[in-house]
Amino acid sequence: MSVPLLKIGVVLSTMAMITNWMSQTLPSLVGLNTTKLTAAQGGYPDRSTGVLPANPEESWQVYSSAQDSEGRCVCTVVAPQQSMCSRDARTKQLRQLLEKVQNMTQSIQVLDQRTQRDLQYVEKMEVQLRGLETKFRQVEENHKQNIAKQYKAIKAKMEELRPLIPVLEEYKADAKLVLQFKEEVQNLTSVLSELQEEMGAYDYEELHNRVSNLEERLRACMQKLACGKLTGISDPITIKTSGSRFGSWMTDPLAPEGDTRVWYMDGYHNNRFVREYRSMQDFMTSDNFTSHRLPHPWSGTGQVVYNGSIYFNKFQSHVIIKFDFRTSSISKSRQLDYAGFNNAYHYAWGGHSDIDLMVDEGGLWAVYATNQNAGNIVISKLNPNTLQIIKSWTTNHPKRSAGESFMICGTLYVTNGYSGGTKVYYAYSTNSSTYEYIDIAFQNKYSHISMLDYNPRDRALYAWNNGHQVLYNVTLFHVIRSEEL
Repeated sequence: MSVPLLKIGVVLSTMAMITNWMSQTLPSLVGLNTTKLTAAQGGYPDRSTGVLPANPEESWQVYSSAQDSEGRCVCTVVAPQQSMCSRDARTKQLRQLLEKVQNMTQSIQVLDQRTQRDLQYVEKMEVQLRGLETKFRQVEENHKQNIAKQYKAIKAKMEELRPLIPVLEEYKADAKLVLQFKEEVQNLTSVLSELQEEMGAYDYEELHNRVSNLEERLRACMQKLACGKLTGISDPITIKTSGSRFGSWMTDPLAPEGDTRVWYMDGYHNNRFVREYRSMQDFMTSDNFTSHRLPHPWSGTGQVVYNGSIYFNKFQSHVIIKFDFRTSSISKSRQLDYAGFNNAYHYAWGGHSDIDLMVDEGGLWAVYATNQNAGNIVISKLNPNTLQIIKSWTTNHPKRSAGESFMICGTLYVTNGYSGGTKVYYAYSTNSSTYEYIDIAFQNKYSHISMLDYNPRDRALYAWNNGHQVLYNVTLFHVIRSEEL
């Protein structure tokens, strides 16, 4: 009796091991479906850093979706950085997992063979036991005709074997469970083989080509998106702590693919040295930079780098200068007629911030104030080559009451302050020549913002916040043009 029970214990222990493996390994398969792909945004060159979110492998994100009154698809899309293809690790993980399943399949097959052999033995034993039980009952009924000694021996043997009957019933049920495990592992092996054929059979180059193809399709999809309306600003991402309380930093939204240089200007007046860092990574982790000396000092923190040139307001004047980094020379300069300067119409924080140059999806802009508009903000669209004003819009918002401002898709957004609690509360659309008061939360982490500009390629706000260089992701509300679908 002890030998069959020992076999049963070994089988049950093995099945417990299988159950534990299944519970620990199968959930990890879910992770195979969480790979994210990234792509550059439509209309702008691809970029390796994106906006450096907290998680650098963050992918395309849909923040909201709905339908408008005419049934058109409405969605909010933010395209962050492009990350390197990470399929290799997952492919290796898949292959290792497939090998484990195949090994476990072989073990289950051996166990199944042993179980079937033992089951045949047990079934025969069960028949003998039940026959013995019947015989004993007959003997018991006719015990008076049998010798007392034989009766006692048979009865003792029966009592010894009787507890084994329910164990045998459980053994048969457990044998069925082993068969179910075998079928499940076979199904799992089939699924993994299909995944292997789909994804694991490709080497790095093939996978990279497939990802690149998908990125092109995503980029084409992004080009179908109309320009968006600002609906949200993320928490700040601190990139670096350096410099004085005031300054500006940026990347070029029209830089060629692979150009991720960072431009850095400390201070708001009487300085003419611009630092060039080779990449965002260099800017974050080192002080290795190239210094460019401008022919004139700048005024304020409203500089902008656009298509290889820096545009800045010459100190103590209303002159705008375009300085070409490639030739290290001034390629154009022009007066911004009637614009206040030298702290006449600065932002609320001061700092000679009379003229603020900025770019968005539509090109180059100048934000300033004039006596003719009673010190209220004037928005002018500039030709980036000639610096001539293409068109101007006058607003009713006092320039001195604005904390900072930035352009997104032809709309000027203005903050209500520069220190303490801050929000975006005023928006003027140059597309419709209308304004509205809004309420978009904006976290002023270090309590003093002296520069805030939008980069249309990164879809992010660059800020100088009390000696900290900070990024904010933005959420834009897009409407897909139905005629392009």
